[in-house]
Amino acid sequence: MARNLTRLEEAAWPIFRSGHVPMIGEWVALPVLRGAGGAGPADPVAEQIMYPTAERLLRHCDAVLRLPGESTGADQDVRIARERGLPVYHRLEDVPGYRSAEEDD
Repeated sequence: MARNLTRLEEAAWPIFRSGHVPMIGEWVALPVLRGAGGAGPADPVAEQIMYPTAERLLRHCDAVLRLPGESTGADQDVRIARERGLPVYHRLEDVPGYRSAEEDD
């Protein structure tokens, strides 16, 4: 999960720079998990918090960016997004308003 989170966080600035507010479910779920006494994502209580947090968060999102790599949670996010009719992007460059770092110079 740490590797996936790092990749997601690397995409946060380009998304923000493009006029959006990036949101990663773990940013919300991990503090809730700690508050519930969970020691980390492998803790049994995590099952009650991690995916449900992402599902609730998706009620407030306009789209999903699905980056490459294996992730059951990300696949579940894509499924939920499609069920709700939200766009799913697979490359940063496809996000509306995307601007590369070179365009900012």
